[in-house]
Amino acid sequence: MRIQGRMFIWLSVFILAMAIVYGVWSKEAAGTTALFMAFGLSVMIGYYLAFTARRVDAGAQDDKNADVADDAGELGFFAPHSWQPLFLAVGGALAFLSICFGWWLIFFSAPIILVGLFGWVFEFYRGENQNQ
Repeated sequence: MRIQGRMFIWLSVFILAMAIVYGVWSKEAAGTTALFMAFGLSVMIGYYLAFTARRVDAGAQDDKNADVADDAGELGFFAPHSWQPLFLAVGGALAFLSICFGWWLIFFSAPIILVGLFGWVFEFYRGENQNQ
């Protein structure tokens, strides 16, 4: 994490320099403000990563002699077969299409989204995957 923190700090220095150059050169308020806000966000992320790197053990990315396999490990548990993301995707697509075609379409997409959401949250409470 130490390397990522340094990268974000250097990125924030670059963004600050570009914000100053852009503000002086263009005299345009919206872009200058956006660049200064990007500078602030980059500083926050860089500070958090540098702050956290001091309190956790060094990872494989901080070792110059590390292999890719040194950072491998368990990524987490993923459902082996789940239809719920498909329901959420269809419901979300219909919800976004309701902006284009009319708000009446949200009445059809909301139940599909709710079925997909509740099914995904509670899929390990019943059925064949109950004990996982």
